Amino acid sequence: MEREEILRWFREDPSIMEILSIIRDLGLRDAWLCAGSVRNFIWNSLSGHSAFDRTTDVDVIFFDPDISYEETCVIEASLKENYPEFLWEVKNQVYMHVHSPHTKPYKSSQDAMSRYPERCTAVGLRLLNNDELDLFAPYGLEDIVNFRLHPTPHFLENDARLALYHERISQKNWVQKWPSLQKNTLIRKI
Repeated sequence: MEREEILRWFREDPSIMEILSIIRDLGLRDAWLCAGSVRNFIWNSLSGHSAFDRTTDVDVIFFDPDISYEETCVIEASLKENYPEFLWEVKNQVYMHVHSPHTKPYKSSQDAMSRYPERCTAVGLRLLNNDELDLFAPYGLEDIVNFRLHPTPHFLENDARLALYHERISQKNWVQKWPSLQKNTLIRKI
C-alpha cells in the first residue's frame, strides 16, 4: 500500500476535505486531524466500509502555549455549534501530557502524536496553505494497513502506561468493527 494511494483516498473524500479546510481556516498553530479520525478512515477504506464514518470523533489537535485550556474549550464549542454534523474533539497538546503517567510535557503536536498509545493511532493529517496534504506517521503506515496493534515505544517503556494501553485496547472492541484486526497482534514487545 503506497502512501500516495492513501493520500488520494483522503483527497477524494468530501467530508475529510471539508474538515481539513475547517481546521486549516482556524489558524491554530501546529494543527492536525489525528488519531482515530485518520486511522479509522484508513481501516474503513481497506475494509470496504464507507471511509468517513460520522460516528467517529473528529480529533483535532494543536500546540499553542498562548491558548489556555478554557480557550480551547471555546474553540471546540464553536466548532460544534457551527459544524454540528461532525463530532468535534479539540485538544491543545500543551496540556495533554497529564493524561499519560510519568510523561514530560509535549514539545509539539508531532511529539504528542508520537507518544499516543498505539503506533497505528500515532498518525495525523493536515491541509497545508498550498492545498497539499501532509501526512505524519512516525511509525510508518504498515501497522494501520495491516490491521496491527502495537504500543508505541513511549507506552512500552513504563508499566503504568502499558497497563493503560491494554485497558484501552480491551475497551475499544475494535475487532467487532474491523475483523481483520486480530487480537493476537496485541504484543508487549516489538
